Amino acid sequence: MPTLFSEVVCLTCGHHMLPDPMLAKCERCGSAWLDARYHYSEVRWANGLARRPLSLWRYEELLPLSDSSQRVSISEGMTPIIRAERLGETLGHEHILIKDERRMPTNSFKDRQGALSVSILKQAGIKECVLASTGNAAAAYAAYCARAGIKLWVFLPSMVPAEKMRELGLYGAELIKVTGTYDQTKKVAADFAARRNLYFDRGAKGIPGKESMKTLAFEIAEQLGIEYGEDGRWVAPDWYIQAVSGGIGPLGVYKGFLELHQIGLIDKIPKLGIVQVEGCAPMVRAFERGLAQAEPVVPETLITVLATGDPSYAYTLLYEAIQRHGGAMVSVDDGQAFRAMRRVARTEGFSVEPATAVAFAGLEKLLATGAIQPHERVLLNCSGHTFPAEKHILEDQYVLELELGAAAPSQQTEGLGAALERLDEQITTIVVIDDNPNDTRLIRRLLQAHKNYRVFESNNPLDGLDLVRQRRPDLVITDLSMPEMDGFSLLEALKADPETAHIPVIVLSGKTLTQADQARLSGQIDSVWLKGSYSTRELVDHVVSTLKDRAAESAESPLPKRATQLVQPVEGAFKVLIVDDNPYDARLVRRILEASRKFSVSEARTGESALKAMQEQLPDLVILDVMLPDMGGLDVLERMRQSERLRNVRVAVMSAKELGEIDRPRLQDAVFWQKATLDRKRLVEAVEAQIKQPRSP
Repeated sequence: MPTLFSEVVCLTCGHHMLPDPMLAKCERCGSAWLDARYHYSEVRWANGLARRPLSLWRYEELLPLSDSSQRVSISEGMTPIIRAERLGETLGHEHILIKDERRMPTNSFKDRQGALSVSILKQAGIKECVLASTGNAAAAYAAYCARAGIKLWVFLPSMVPAEKMRELGLYGAELIKVTGTYDQTKKVAADFAARRNLYFDRGAKGIPGKESMKTLAFEIAEQLGIEYGEDGRWVAPDWYIQAVSGGIGPLGVYKGFLELHQIGLIDKIPKLGIVQVEGCAPMVRAFERGLAQAEPVVPETLITVLATGDPSYAYTLLYEAIQRHGGAMVSVDDGQAFRAMRRVARTEGFSVEPATAVAFAGLEKLLATGAIQPHERVLLNCSGHTFPAEKHILEDQYVLELELGAAAPSQQTEGLGAALERLDEQITTIVVIDDNPNDTRLIRRLLQAHKNYRVFESNNPLDGLDLVRQRRPDLVITDLSMPEMDGFSLLEALKADPETAHIPVIVLSGKTLTQADQARLSGQIDSVWLKGSYSTRELVDHVVSTLKDRAAESAESPLPKRATQLVQPVEGAFKVLIVDDNPYDARLVRRILEASRKFSVSEARTGESALKAMQEQLPDLVILDVMLPDMGGLDVLERMRQSERLRNVRVAVMSAKELGEIDRPRLQDAVFWQKATLDRKRLVEAVEAQIKQPRSP
């Protein structure tokens, strides 16, 4: 069916004009903000569009292209909607839907804009055009202009990744890199087009771009109607969420839903979730202040696709839409976006571009603040791939190389075995978290100078926590004094999560620890090292030892059996019983003692089981925690002194806290050790001295 395009209306003064999609400005007031209108009463979509092509052109009645033979198409549109079940479980929301625009020809929803805009240019006989872009629109226009035989001049700010520029060059576009912001780049491009009398794409201001984005709304409502609708009605989600730069996407989507509501196919307009990156958030700043106009900003963000500092009238239109139908504008920082990017990839298998990651981070923020209600159906525009941002979120450390080398047939099995042994070392993973990149780099180089460990660095504790949860490393090395989240809070978060609680942690800090600090760390970490005062070789040896102990324990069971010896003691070794209900504290003490090969160590978790174990096999020393689940450690000590068999057993009482004045006399002849003050060397020395100390009759 041909287009029902009926007129153009000026959004500034309301003047009505003839239906020309190439109009550049209002003939009355000169405004460039124009809108297409249609004969909506003649639309006949209520009975379905089943026989139409599976592309955005199935909605041709409400698109401003009059000659269908001029279509420039690469099978764009009708991308799937996918339920994000695992992400929903992670975020605690059951109704998250993803419109997978990565399936478009150049992997971006901007292909809709490229398809319709270039088709209109071809219809108008345009042979050469100019575009300013931050990347995605440029790729779409370059592909469609190549298909239409139209020469494209693309002006890009210099911050656009080189990978994106190479892609544009592949399509044959003429590239001009401008050292400046995107808004400055647009001005240069407009001046260039004016001097050469070339067509200049007006983006959200003009007709083709905004009209193309309506097809997103049409597809969403039609697809949701098939799954959730009744009596042939289409269905709108409760929320439509998208990251924005200039705002053309949500402007067009909003208009599409308005038109569907006017036709009678849907019964509500979705709330708009507008998300910007904090380094370029003029819309959010104005929205939070309740302003109808946004002030321009200078972009400061790694996510170049969203680096439009001046949204102009687009913000006003979106602000008015939210005032009428609900929604919110929020901002997230680059780190939150990159964490969301990893989360989406690792829960749903979606590799998305940074701008889409901003939308997912915004979703998390809207859920956390309660703006989105538990019953509300949320749909996100998901577009692009990670390649422009991989240097910020991945690096080469995620790639492992397994070199087999050349070998004679008789030696191939041996060579493979050696290679697999090397791989075992390579896949041993360590995460180093410190806000000082020089410190993380030093630790990585120090470890990798001796071992082929895979070492990940994080200079933000929130990123580090996310990295640990995603990568599940064999060891974490962390600083204590960091912004946003200190090392103590990081440790608490790791130990509170059953998936990361077992991971050993080494603290490497320049902070002088108080008694309160030591108490907070007790039972949470493997050891503490003071920056600037440790031997590099000792630290490496300690890391290697810790990783070997963990590997041995994992090979046996999640927690070591009481009778299992990880290191065989020498004959006649002293027998030590550790009584502690915290398996991690007990395991740490046991590892340290067994590494010396001077002690045979067993463990008990309760006072009663400890007393029974002592009766069965008399130990040379009992290391006794104060707090036990069935009785106090000092109560165990009193029962030992009342027993004929146990009264002469040496006892070291160990606690995370100092004993009070009331409990001190109850120690009797036992020695008291504070957990946080004993390092590896001092613990072995203290145990050995206590055992060898002669007892009075």
